[in-house]
Amino acid sequence: MADIKREIERKYEADDGLPDLTGAAGVAAVHDKGVTHLDATYYDTADERLAARGVTLRRRTGGSDAGWHLKLPVAPGTRDEIRAPLSDTVPEELLALVRSRVRGHELLPVIRLRSDRDVHHLLDAEGRMLAEASVDAVHAERLSGGVGDVRWTEIEVELADDGDPAFLDKVEKRLRKAGVRPSAASSKLGRALAETAPDRTRGPAPAGKPVTAGDHVLAYARAQRDAIVELDPAVRRDAEDSVHSMRVATRRLRSTFKSFRAVLDRSVTDPVGDELKWLAGVLGEDRDREVLTERLTAGLDAVDPGLVHGPVGERLRNWSGAEHGGARGRLTGVLDSRRYLDLLDTLDALIADPPLLKAAGKDPGPVVAGAVEKDFAKVTALVEQALGTDPGAERDLALHDARKKTKRTRYAAEAAEPALGKPAKSMVKTMKALQNLLGEHQDSVMARETLRELAAVAHAAGESAFTYGVLFGREDGRAADVEARLPGHWDEVKDAAADL
Repeated sequence: MADIKREIERKYEADDGLPDLTGAAGVAAVHDKGVTHLDATYYDTADERLAARGVTLRRRTGGSDAGWHLKLPVAPGTRDEIRAPLSDTVPEELLALVRSRVRGHELLPVIRLRSDRDVHHLLDAEGRMLAEASVDAVHAERLSGGVGDVRWTEIEVELADDGDPAFLDKVEKRLRKAGVRPSAASSKLGRALAETAPDRTRGPAPAGKPVTAGDHVLAYARAQRDAIVELDPAVRRDAEDSVHSMRVATRRLRSTFKSFRAVLDRSVTDPVGDELKWLAGVLGEDRDREVLTERLTAGLDAVDPGLVHGPVGERLRNWSGAEHGGARGRLTGVLDSRRYLDLLDTLDALIADPPLLKAAGKDPGPVVAGAVEKDFAKVTALVEQALGTDPGAERDLALHDARKKTKRTRYAAEAAEPALGKPAKSMVKTMKALQNLLGEHQDSVMARETLRELAAVAHAAGESAFTYGVLFGREDGRAADVEARLPGHWDEVKDAAADL
């Protein structure tokens, strides 16, 4: 069973060993813990897909944490290390977490790192560990391709669990005064790969600054593709907000294909958009449950206890748990499916060789502004249709459609922001506010549908449906409040959109 550790560390060039850190940043004592021999083999694809994204997968012996380690980047100097017990082959739970990057490519041993680690614990006045500082004498040997081996010595300072990252800034200040400089490489593996294969480059060259309309659209599309791939491990681990974030990236990318049809050939992007819609739907099963559960639970908590008749809370928890378990199982299966991995390959191919149309080569301002304006015109038609319709199912549907088109307009404005600047930024803010208002209305529609279902089940079981009716009435009132506020809010939206 894998476990997870947040790793916050910094690396430095080492010529003369570890300087005395006693007295630095509250360090009361430095305890020498002796030298440990570590032997790690790093795995990657032949084209080094993991390393290109800052991901490392290794099998290590020696030290207190022998086993398999997968490190996923979180921020500069911060990674999540996921550990699994020592075995001869890569554990399945770690293979799953790199599948979005590796796909059908074989994992091979690429680098062997043997290190003699001289470990020191930095302690405060109460004897609590603040960080571990080690001097590592490293011998790196390339196992797959490349040339030769290389040796170096470095200092590594890793923050103790739950430590304050600001402590590392203070230690670094002390190290710099002693003449120690930060390492140019972010990881041992990165340095080993670079120094044993000096003439080899990994992955595509970094994209240049956007110039044309096509450049701007592709930059936004590329960012969403990257987000989908990078969020995959977090979704598999059920990390907080990961499903929602991946769904948003999927929707942003699909919207980009639709909004910028003058830039990208829709005969190519429409089939890809259909697959993105499928993926967003699968992701939405779990996200929609989360939103509804939070809303209904908060609504029940706000009800006077005297108005709660029957096991309403228990029935709600049972409904939520059953929905969650089923959705999670389906989602995991989808992320392991050939269809999903083929979609990722298709996105890579599309972005590498985009189906650009004539407008893609033009000045970005008029092209991207025109796309945003066309999307907003669709929002306008739907909102005004809803405002002219009596309350009920038809109005609910029009407002829901307006919300979807509002999201699309918002995403188009996000893509346009680097080219248009402040007007597009203002449009993003305006569309987000409208999306939130219409989202509140749609959430109420969905909550009322769920309450009807729960009330019917409770009634069939011989339970009182009274409390479900109370909750339904409150949700009906919340929807009516949104509908009453919408005309005034819509006037503000139109005024803001006129500045684009």
